Amino acid sequence: MKRMLPGTRALRTFEAAGRHLNFTRAAEEVGLTPAAVSYQIKEIEDQLGVTLFARTSRSIQLTPAGAVLFEAAADALDTLQRATSRARRMARGPAHLRVSLGAMFATNWLLPRLARFRAANPTLDLTFDISDQVRDFDADDIDIAIRFGAGNYEDACSVRLFDTVVVPICSPRLLEAGSRLQTPQDLFGHTLCYVDCPVDGMAWPDWRMWMAAAGVDDFDDSRCVAFSDSSHVVQAVIDGAAIGLVELPMIANDLSQGRLVRLFDIGVSIAPEFAYHLVFPERSSQDPRILAFRQWMRNETAYTVRSDLPG
Repeated sequence: MKRMLPGTRALRTFEAAGRHLNFTRAAEEVGLTPAAVSYQIKEIEDQLGVTLFARTSRSIQLTPAGAVLFEAAADALDTLQRATSRARRMARGPAHLRVSLGAMFATNWLLPRLARFRAANPTLDLTFDISDQVRDFDADDIDIAIRFGAGNYEDACSVRLFDTVVVPICSPRLLEAGSRLQTPQDLFGHTLCYVDCPVDGMAWPDWRMWMAAAGVDDFDDSRCVAFSDSSHVVQAVIDGAAIGLVELPMIANDLSQGRLVRLFDIGVSIAPEFAYHLVFPERSSQDPRILAFRQWMRNETAYTVRSDLPG
């Protein structure tokens, strides 16, 4: 009689445990407790009659039999994921484009322009995958992505859209309350926040770099507050609790609506090889949906640069 094989959830748990060789990290990935991961692994071992992990008080290691099953489970899950992605793409149909992009880009740059896209492309529907993670176009049901970086992506085409510059901003309420912010030194008494998110080994501009660009060499950054996401910086500024350092292209709409105020005519540019890019599979370079979205994005970025308006 053939033994019953573990279900997909159990295989995912086993694959995560085999990849991390740590039940706690595997539990965080699959949304279980470490005890539940250990229990599922024991159930698989009992079901198959095979010991998968050699356990000690300090570590776990795959047994030779476990290594064979781990490789097979990883391959099977990858094949299933890619097949699921293809099935979803087929179900979506040819008039649907799924775009992967970061939350800040989606909220502050693309969404204010979405009505113009729909007017220009009434037969093309967009849905979004909100993530800054590099996506696998075959496995993650993604047609095209917008990413910030040097534009080097394996087996993918990359089209440069625009570069960026980091500038200081505050809430209009801060100025209305009487804060005098006429020189860079006037910022010293305020909470200064910024984004700490290295990209491809490049340090993101911080307040020390901005102060240096402003000619201030004795700046003490020990009181600055770092966030991993620029949306948190913007929110802290809008709440009136801080002065922030953020990307100018990502706040143009907030500036035009009066929710934020740019301080000083000084910005820190990112290294010239870094920019926002459209990224898509080489095989999709002539896909009508990709071509339409690509042309609209290029027109839109050119218009924004010419007019210096948020859209």
